[in-house]
Amino acid sequence: MQTSIAERKEKILQMLTDENSVSVTKLSEQLGVTVVTARSDLMALEAEGLLIRTHGGAVPSRHPKLMARMQTNREEKSAIAQAAANLIKDGETVIITAGTSTALIAKYLLGKKDVHIVTNNTLLLTYARINMHVRVTLIGGEFRPSEEGMIGPMAMASLDQFHVSKAFIGIDGASEKQGFTAHFLESAELVRKMAQQADEVIVLSDAAKFGSPGFARIIPYQEANILITDSNLIKNEENALKDAGIQVIKTA
Repeated sequence: MQTSIAERKEKILQMLTDENSVSVTKLSEQLGVTVVTARSDLMALEAEGLLIRTHGGAVPSRHPKLMARMQTNREEKSAIAQAAANLIKDGETVIITAGTSTALIAKYLLGKKDVHIVTNNTLLLTYARINMHVRVTLIGGEFRPSEEGMIGPMAMASLDQFHVSKAFIGIDGASEKQGFTAHFLESAELVRKMAQQADEVIVLSDAAKFGSPGFARIIPYQEANILITDSNLIKNEENALKDAGIQVIKTA
């Protein structure tokens, strides 16, 4: 049975995540397509910034841990990012934190005008560079490849210069007791500072992260205004969020 382009792309990225390299010959065999088609698929993925072509094959363009996260809940993340982009108005200045879901917001800003993004998310640049109506300020700091983000004291200090209307933040986990959390203390501190620079805090997370808090608290539930998640959010978690005053937006 012939596979679609989207299905082949997903399989190629999964193979890169699992094996860290692929050959055109192996792709042709695994996907049941010609070598010419396999090369064409690699060219398309390279144009999207998702891999680097080599002689006879390809290697990942991102850190292996990041590649794995990019493959997790892809449809949910895309829907969440699109819903987030819909909240951004023409002429607005927003903060967007590092993360695979948050990076996709820039992909869905086509059609918006004069949007200014302040971010530490270098993955976001893949999508923002094709939109001439989006201006990006990338804060300084140390580059962390596993997160495709800038971190550290310089990143923290640079945020003092900004005030924005909305902050879109990604998380690693959440629970009613711990609030919204990250795996690393340094990341939690930076995301917290980014949230503090905004009038409104909007959290992006797939439902699978709820009930599994990370190591370091970013902010308690009460300090967020909106959560955008998927339809798999269980009722007791949703009730706890609403009790904290958070508007919950669930994508289909």
